[in-house]
Amino acid sequence: MRVISGSARGRRLESLEGSDVRPTTDKVKESVFNIIQFNIEGRRFLDLFAGSGQMGIEALSRGAKQAVFIDRSSRSVRVIRNNIAAAGVEDRAVVLNTDAGAFLSANAEMFDLAFLDPPYGTGILQEVLPTVADNMNKGGLIICESPLKEELFEKIGNFTLDRNYHYGKIKISVYCVKDECL
Repeated sequence: MRVISGSARGRRLESLEGSDVRPTTDKVKESVFNIIQFNIEGRRFLDLFAGSGQMGIEALSRGAKQAVFIDRSSRSVRVIRNNIAAAGVEDRAVVLNTDAGAFLSANAEMFDLAFLDPPYGTGILQEVLPTVADNMNKGGLIICESPLKEELFEKIGNFTLDRNYHYGKIKISVYCVKDECL
């Protein structure tokens, strides 16, 4: 796993091991960043269920002002911190070892971009999506990775499902405020 583009391009990132780990594939990661490429510079990025932190690190490498990494696994948090150091983006990264719902409920700062890739088939995505929408700036984008057949909301708060992209058995869903979509 490597950083695809930007200031940390080509840097190797550590990944988690084990059967409960499912990192975003390079193809999907590249596609997500192609979708949001003109909306990254100077923005705040939320990497919820961060895992290895590769999505937030990619955003920082491409010019995001700040990335906040949330994961409840202490093992993941260690890997995220190692990867942030390897990419040289520590000055713009915040890493929190906490539950996504607890973080979102207590958060006071808004985000411009959010990437959500929770464990599949648990219902967590549907549970946190409304709270994520409450934590977004006007004009923000929410990007979700889920299994192709998983049903997601058409509308969450002011956000509307703009489009879905399919990559094999994976679906990327992009939410935005109507009339402010890409």
